[in-house]
Amino acid sequence: MILEFKDINKSFGEKKVLKEVSFKAEGGKAFGLLGRNGAGKTTSIRILMNVFPQDSGSVLLDGKPIDYDKVSFGYLPEERGLYPKKKIMDQLVYFAELKGMSRKSAEKSIDYWLGRLEMSEYKNKRLDTLSKGNQQKIQLVTALAHNPDIVILDEPFSGLDPVNAKILKDVVKEVISKGKIVLFSSHQMNYIEEFCDSIAIINGGKVVLTGDLKTIKHNYPRNKLIVVSEDAKAILNDYKDKCVPSENGDIILTLDSPRDKRSVMAELSGKYDIDEIRVFEPTLNEIFISYAEELM
Repeated sequence: MILEFKDINKSFGEKKVLKEVSFKAEGGKAFGLLGRNGAGKTTSIRILMNVFPQDSGSVLLDGKPIDYDKVSFGYLPEERGLYPKKKIMDQLVYFAELKGMSRKSAEKSIDYWLGRLEMSEYKNKRLDTLSKGNQQKIQLVTALAHNPDIVILDEPFSGLDPVNAKILKDVVKEVISKGKIVLFSSHQMNYIEEFCDSIAIINGGKVVLTGDLKTIKHNYPRNKLIVVSEDAKAILNDYKDKCVPSENGDIILTLDSPRDKRSVMAELSGKYDIDEIRVFEPTLNEIFISYAEELM
């Protein structure tokens, strides 16, 4: 499956919120939809889910307008959307039935996902008796139980401790492996970087960067090296005009030219006890900041 946003425009009154927004997301891969608050991410998601229509442009699946009677969506919102005083199993079955499942099928699927998320023991409890992180996991079950074609995860790791984040990572990888289209919207760039093959950064209602994340990184100037060494102090002293320490204690060494990469690597390896040398690439967080600030 290939999902395509093609030249989407949307205004609310005099305010133009989306301006010719275009990007593509593929099944079996995760796509990161990124932007500052107010950039247009939520509007894009609501148009995708047919909450309201775009003013112009097309939302396509495999080159054709989405048939919302046949294509199912699973949505994990940033804000909780379940009933705090209701028993968990009852409302999970209710939401699955709203999405077309029989009660028997719903119960079977819900039991599976509760087990995957290590939440089976809570199925007959009220939602408000759970921690914030466990409520997030229950909310995720509502997004997955009906086996949707397209899964949209808005800040999915919010409120999760490292153990629960690991469980959620495994679940997301399972969903991706089934060929689903998975869209992430998050400000936690480390998770986007871990999961997403492609991204789109929206700023001021426009897509300012989109494409394969590895390619985007590779296209940055490759004139810096990351050096990891027990002799870091000596290297900093000997190459002081070209070196700076990074936040984690590694060295960032700037080359006169990218063509000097091999010779400098050989020189360092011959003179010092080197644990690792690699070409420096910007993190997604650094890329995001540069593009998100550009129009502000």
